[in-house]
Amino acid sequence: MAAKNGTHRARRSRNVAAVLLTVTANATTDFPDSSDIGYLLHKHPDRVQSWNLPMGTTTVLYPGVSAQRTTVAVLLNDGAASGLAVALSRLFKQTLAGVCTGKPELVSAAMDLTITMPAAPSRGAADLASRMFGPLGWTVDATPIPLDSRQPEWGNSEYIDLVLTGTFTLSAALRHLYVLLPVLDDGKHYWVGEDEADKLVRAAGDWLGDHPESALIASRYLAHRRELVASALDRLVPDAPQDDAAPRDPTLAEQRVRAVLSALTGAGAKSVIDLGCGEGRLLRELLADNTFDRIVGADVSDRALAKAHRRLRLDDMADRQRTRIELVQSSATYRDVRLQGFDAMVLMEVIEHVDLDRLPALVRSVFLQARPRTVLVTTPNSEYNVLYPGLEPGGFRHVDHRFEFTRSQFEQWVSSVARDHAYEVRVEGIGPVDDMHGTPTQMAVFTREEQSR
Repeated sequence: MAAKNGTHRARRSRNVAAVLLTVTANATTDFPDSSDIGYLLHKHPDRVQSWNLPMGTTTVLYPGVSAQRTTVAVLLNDGAASGLAVALSRLFKQTLAGVCTGKPELVSAAMDLTITMPAAPSRGAADLASRMFGPLGWTVDATPIPLDSRQPEWGNSEYIDLVLTGTFTLSAALRHLYVLLPVLDDGKHYWVGEDEADKLVRAAGDWLGDHPESALIASRYLAHRRELVASALDRLVPDAPQDDAAPRDPTLAEQRVRAVLSALTGAGAKSVIDLGCGEGRLLRELLADNTFDRIVGADVSDRALAKAHRRLRLDDMADRQRTRIELVQSSATYRDVRLQGFDAMVLMEVIEHVDLDRLPALVRSVFLQARPRTVLVTTPNSEYNVLYPGLEPGGFRHVDHRFEFTRSQFEQWVSSVARDHAYEVRVEGIGPVDDMHGTPTQMAVFTREEQSR
């Protein structure tokens, strides 16, 4: 009984006494002095430094330093692999961002790296580390660690002695660790919300879409929250092998923006309001096109508008450009005279965030009161959701969605709106086409009938 209980505790334990990670850089042509890794890490090789972080006391030191070979060690006491990933992001924030003030030329330098983690989690499969790091170009040596070396019949623990070798920039290597250590651990020790999906896209957006285990990585990284997983995968580069020199395929979000811009240009719009503009993705593209001489971004969220303000760098914008754009706080479901008088209005991924019983109010605000010449509405096609790994039938792509239309439901809704408010409408698909389930996004292009002007 004691042995069984011991086994149970060992398998269930998420924390170990300490988590150790070492990164060794070997000199290369691009990186002739390996001790320069101190500049990239912004941590001096001659110092031992410790920080009391929320995930535990963390120490950074250099066990060996020379021009040919330099090793840096990170030790987290009473922590877990997911905690170590957060510690790396705190300690080496500038490195992850590709910033090196002392020697900026080192940021893009490829170096021969060896990363060791003597007690790395590998929960769920013995080959998990190879499946995670291998496709990125790492050579992976993962040795299972027994539960008790004196009791081989107990089998192996959920930990491995992990050694990674490869040639990468230091920034890329740390971003791989930041994303994949929590995946190996499969247990984040803090609240996972929408911000985590944004972090995943920022940290892994350039490689996760092509990774053969992208669905598993997103699911584990986001604590198996299906709506966040779908939201993140929706923004990634599609899974398709590409030549390094070839341009990458656009993400679905980029395809949406392109479709909206094309429809606005086709409608001859000069003034546009982006209703539910969020953080300004579409606004940025509208500003880049001088065809549009009056642009307004409206959102109910102060926080989103503040982010859009920063993203668009309005404070630094030339006066001539600044006069073209305005940000206003407004709701799609209430009358607002500031929304009137525009050639076109865009509701890009907006209606699904409104409760169904409030949709009539949105329709009145847009089609009866603001009444632009052209209205563009994009929204998810719920039939396509079955193609998103990890998203259960009936599940929504985003935590804040109140509903998601099927293609027939959307057709019925837009036809009813057009008929009741004297608009013509056509529906288009956006994104990759599946023979059975259609496209992931559907767009309605409403055009006000001439006689109703």
